[in-house]
Amino acid sequence: MKIIRSQSFTADRAWGALDIANMNGITTRLHWTDQPYKWHINDGQEVFVVLDGQVRMHYREEGLEKEVVLRVGDIFYASVGTEHVAHPLGVARILVIESEGSV
Repeated sequence: MKIIRSQSFTADRAWGALDIANMNGITTRLHWTDQPYKWHINDGQEVFVVLDGQVRMHYREEGLEKEVVLRVGDIFYASVGTEHVAHPLGVARILVIESEGSV
């Protein structure tokens, strides 16, 4: 049993994470960041939930770069093959659910 107060979670580096659960190879992790990630494509599907702050999500669809600002409570679903990168606007806390070992 765990109770996690996501808004008080910090890490010693950008994209530092707290492992919450691993359910049959699907991980749930809480991330803290104040820096952009890197362009990547996950090995599987990814669910990205903004719990605190705002994130500008850049993604490519049919070769075109697009972006959307995600606010608290917003969810970004990256299907297999979706190239994307997250740019927090200040400090953000994000819940990420994905295959174990994904980038």
